[in-house]
Amino acid sequence: MRAVIQRVSEASVTVEGKISGIIKNGLLVLLGITDTDSAGDIEWVSAKMVHMRIFNDAQGVMNVSIKETGGDILLVSQFTLHASTKKGNRPSYSRAGKSDMAIPLYEKMIVQLENDLGKKIQTGIFGADMKVALINDGPVTIVIDSKNRE
Repeated sequence: MRAVIQRVSEASVTVEGKISGIIKNGLLVLLGITDTDSAGDIEWVSAKMVHMRIFNDAQGVMNVSIKETGGDILLVSQFTLHASTKKGNRPSYSRAGKSDMAIPLYEKMIVQLENDLGKKIQTGIFGADMKVALINDGPVTIVIDSKNRE
């Protein structure tokens, strides 16, 4: 499971001209799921996101988590995070999870994040053609991968 986490001052997802998710201060998370992901990956990624200290404290040092700020999370599925560019010029998406297993994992991630954060999160629509708008605050962008826990 791979996540691109962006600290934002605002973000939204629009599908077919309608906003499906919108937040002010918080995290926009792009989430890529593979066929080898499990409940353990969900728990690790969610806990890492909720407790990661990437918001400024009173001294302007990144030392505060999203949970401590009371900020929001906007979660967007993105299969292209698992693109392989090893051969040729057309990326391969064979490592991306197929819908029949990825959708339930995405839904479990929503529940896990809501439990870990202690409130409802906003989401995009799995598999839809989404338009994502954001103002990256900082900019702060962190990439985590449950298969490469650096």
